[in-house]
Amino acid sequence: MFIDLAEAELRDYRSSQADPADFDSFWATTLAETRLHSLHVTVDRVASGLLTLDVFDVTFPGFGGQPIKAWLRVPAGAAGPLPTLVQYHGYGRGRGQAYENLLWASAGFAHFEMDTRGQGWWGSTAATGDEAGSGPHAPGFLTRGIDSRETYYYRRVFADAVRAIDAARSLDLVDGNRIGVMGTSQGGGIALAAAGLVPDIAAAVARVPFLCDFPRATVITDEMPYKEIGGFLATNRDRATQVQETLAYFDGVNFARRASAPLTMTVALMDATCPPSTVFGAFNAYAGPKKITVWPYNGHEGGAWEDDALALNTFRAHLV
Repeated sequence: MFIDLAEAELRDYRSSQADPADFDSFWATTLAETRLHSLHVTVDRVASGLLTLDVFDVTFPGFGGQPIKAWLRVPAGAAGPLPTLVQYHGYGRGRGQAYENLLWASAGFAHFEMDTRGQGWWGSTAATGDEAGSGPHAPGFLTRGIDSRETYYYRRVFADAVRAIDAARSLDLVDGNRIGVMGTSQGGGIALAAAGLVPDIAAAVARVPFLCDFPRATVITDEMPYKEIGGFLATNRDRATQVQETLAYFDGVNFARRASAPLTMTVALMDATCPPSTVFGAFNAYAGPKKITVWPYNGHEGGAWEDDALALNTFRAHLV
């Protein structure tokens, strides 16, 4: 069933998310500190068993210089430089196996698939840990390190996401002027962050994005993962203001306000995991060219293969 505003109201909806005065300086400092670590990227070809694609195991330095894993897949024998898609994953997922996720390279792109630090238990595996500690938090990642913006988990993840673009651009197989970012759910939220932090990417695709419009998301749904925040505040009752102040630095709405790359977004009107108003909160704030596809009868799966087709069309229009 529909769980949120009517579509006409969604198109008029504007998020109440605050835009911190030092948002830009905080992220400029974060990325400058991250880039103090030399961009040493290792690329090792793997025996994937695939005949039409070449697959490489990539390691690059993310936040704090911590090694972050990725796959690079390209059409077999490709010499480059190729238009490139940097992909970020949904909550609980990682880069999986070398022989999975073959669509994007099969379509002729270089496909740089970033692992998500500390995740990889839901539907796919991962190979990247998260070395940082954390204070009291609810199970999961949404409240890990939420005591401050400096220690919050997604500071590390978003810095990793930017560094993944840096790493991809350092490779001979990659055309650094033709890079798109994409993701679904958490990956869509990370893609919005990357679009807001890297001004010269060529296109962005965010499918049913998570990590958007925290002031509304934390009170409109009982579904996980947003409910991690509600569960934490149900016992840490005096910390709601501080928690929302931290989250403002990681909200897709605020990154959308700074993004300029052409955006394709999708939203599902029966999605209780990422309620449609939270998605529209980011979409309506997006500063660059944008389009959104609405799936009225879908939940968090969004348009599934239809969203794949939309993404391919977007990247062919802007990268090829």
